[in-house]
Amino acid sequence: MRCFYNLLVYLAAPFALLLQLWRGLRDPSYREGLGERFGLGPALAGPTIWIHAVSVGEVQAAEPLVRRLLARHPQYQLVLTTVTPTGAARARQLLGDRVQLRFVPFDLPGSVRRFFDRVQPKLAMILETELWPNLYAECGRRRVPLVLASARMSPRSVGRYRLLVPVFRRALSYGIVIAAQSEADAERFRSIGAVGPRTQVTGNIKFDFQPPPDVESRGRQWRAQNAASRPVWVAGSTHDGEEAMVLDAHRRVLERFPDALLLLVPRHPQRFDAVRELLAKRGVCFASRSTDAAILPATTVMLGDTMGELMMFYAAADVALVAGSLVPIGGHNLLEPASLGRPVLTGPHNFNSEEIAQLLLDAGAARIVTDPAELAQAVAELLGSATRRDSMGAAGRAVLDANRGALDRLLRLVEPLLE
Repeated sequence: MRCFYNLLVYLAAPFALLLQLWRGLRDPSYREGLGERFGLGPALAGPTIWIHAVSVGEVQAAEPLVRRLLARHPQYQLVLTTVTPTGAARARQLLGDRVQLRFVPFDLPGSVRRFFDRVQPKLAMILETELWPNLYAECGRRRVPLVLASARMSPRSVGRYRLLVPVFRRALSYGIVIAAQSEADAERFRSIGAVGPRTQVTGNIKFDFQPPPDVESRGRQWRAQNAASRPVWVAGSTHDGEEAMVLDAHRRVLERFPDALLLLVPRHPQRFDAVRELLAKRGVCFASRSTDAAILPATTVMLGDTMGELMMFYAAADVALVAGSLVPIGGHNLLEPASLGRPVLTGPHNFNSEEIAQLLLDAGAARIVTDPAELAQAVAELLGSATRRDSMGAAGRAVLDANRGALDRLLRLVEPLLE
């Protein structure tokens, strides 16, 4: 089965490379690090800790872990790998040159060996769940402890993984430590071959997220300068198809609040032009953040076409929609606006973080909307009630406070492996 898997990976590799190059025609960032995807890159001197965070959400969750490891173990260099250019860009913003940033190699045996030869990790940590048999096997072959941090496996995924048990069972038996988000996740890992004693429940380190210390003051300042007396709501991390739904909802919101301002923040920078064209085609009076254009009384939408400012926009708004959930993307980080005490709206597709979504829903901190009409109604109700906004915001902060501590529990598992 392992040989068959490697055959499939070798056959898929040229298509994966062509996909990167094709994406690079529209977004040059996809052409970055092509050599790293085949395990190339400069060799590092001295011991390293390797952390893999697939994209923006995982990079954000990894930040406090990275800071704690750098503070406690300064003798180690820290290597952070990601898959997406947006994840890499976010890592640069958050961590600068404190980490060695690379793209994770394709799961080809040769690429993986070259990566390990150059990085020489003493410990490998993979956030959430990225199951790569050759990466895992190389950790085992080189006796590199591997930790799956905040590991999760959805009920939808476990069936697919069971089909690949002959491949993954060997990888999971190499002494991997699985720090699962919940007991249900831990049991699903055990069901596909994870070793019971090394599978523990530590929780989700996303709950240990702390907003930047100055983000609320920056949000207040932006609001005072641009929309001091206007109701403001934000649609964060939107995807294709969602902007049209959000604009339909905003048109309805304007019927009740004619001076309402929407902060529309697409997830991926390569879509900024397309969203700009959509706004122009609809005849929307909008301002672009990238040009620092003035927000006039007639401006109804501000396009957030910059990177790294979403938290500030959450802080500047009265109500936050976390997108990637109105269409079946799986949703994005609901805890970001919740950490700022903002009422959270989300679509029905939250399978990337089902438990977080359910906790916020059960606490009354979040509300599900399924279409533009429901979204408009929810936004209008919240814009019209400061009491309701405060109640939902306080509930969201309480959820975070009640679930913190996963990072400490994870470090208690990791540090004996370093010693």
